[in-house]
This record gives sequence, C-alpha cells and structure tokens, in this order.
Amino acid sequence: MDAIVKKLTVEAPRPTREEAEQAVRTLLLWAGDDPQREGLLDTPARVAKAYEELFSGYSADIEDVLGRTFEEVGGYDDMVLVRDISFFSHCEHHMLPVMGKAHVAYLPKGRVLGLSKIARVVDVFAKRLQTQENMTAQIAQAIDETLVPRGVAVFLEAEHMCMAMRGIQKTGSTTLTTTFTGAFKDNAAEQARFMSMVRSR
Repeated sequence: MDAIVKKLTVEAPRPTREEAEQAVRTLLLWAGDDPQREGLLDTPARVAKAYEELFSGYSADIEDVLGRTFEEVGGYDDMVLVRDISFFSHCEHHMLPVMGKAHVAYLPKGRVLGLSKIARVVDVFAKRLQTQENMTAQIAQAIDETLVPRGVAVFLEAEHMCMAMRGIQKTGSTTLTTTFTGAFKDNAAEQARFMSMVRSR
C-alpha cells in the first residue's frame, strides 16, 4: 500500500487564482471557443472556485479529520459497517469524474470512531485526483493507523466517466475494488460476512 500522506504539499509554488483562471481561458481557446463571449466571461472564475471544492482533500489533514476516538463501547467488539457512502472523485489520468459508493467496516479493539468520521475519510481521499485502487487502500490504511482495530474492510464501487464519455465509451460499467486488513484479510468468513452485510437490503 502507498503510504498515507497526512497533508499533501508540493514543492513548486502554488499558482495564483488569476493564473488558474488564465489556464482555464487557455483551455477554452484550445477547445475552439471564445473566452470573451458573454456565456464564458465568468467561466474561468467559476471553474477555479469549483476546483477549490472538488479538490479540497489536498488541504485536509487526515489526523484532524479522524479526530478523537471513543473507549466507552460497553464491551462491543463486533463489526461496525457504514455502507452506501456516496462519493465524487476525479481520475488522475483524464481529470474526469468518478461517481460511486464506499462501504467501510472495521472490527473494534477497545475503541470506536464517530460514524461521521468514516464518511469524512472517504470524502477527503475522494476530493483528490485518484485511481480507485489507491483510494481504496488509502481509506483502509488511514483507519487502520488511527484506530488500530482488529481489521478494516473497504469496498468501493464506482462508474468512471473516462470510460463512459471518451475512449471505449461504455456507460453503466462499474469498477469494484476491495481492501482488507487484519482479521478481515486473514479470515475468509469475516470477508464473506462483510460482503453479505453490504449486499443485504
């Protein structure tokens, strides 16, 4: 697994907002349109603002996101599963959208996370340029390193617009990725139970 980067930093100076907007104008010209026409005048500013939100995961510190854990669990040590966490990401190869759902579980060892923290971890890694495989591993590793549970299971299913909008142009195809650590990795029965709970409705 790739090492988790707590907070991404780049060595090169970050471009200014105006430089980012100028880059959008250049792309509009390259695409064959006129950035000075009425409908596109504010597009560079809108795109820059949208990118601030879409890629906000780069400025997030995963340790701050996961925050504190809770030890008052009443002896509970069975699976904790949050399923159907919707996410939107962008593939790092074409910068086109990836839309899907994440299902994340862990087996506690004396401590638990606030449930919203699991969804926030998914969000942080989704809001970066990604491959689905890397994102799956990053979610599992972040929870594993912070909580140190008996095991973590992550299952992502997503549709990639780089396959639907360009290239092979196959709409509706879904990519599935899984990562298991600890007891989930070592015990096929736990993996099967996780998948059964994800699929049950």
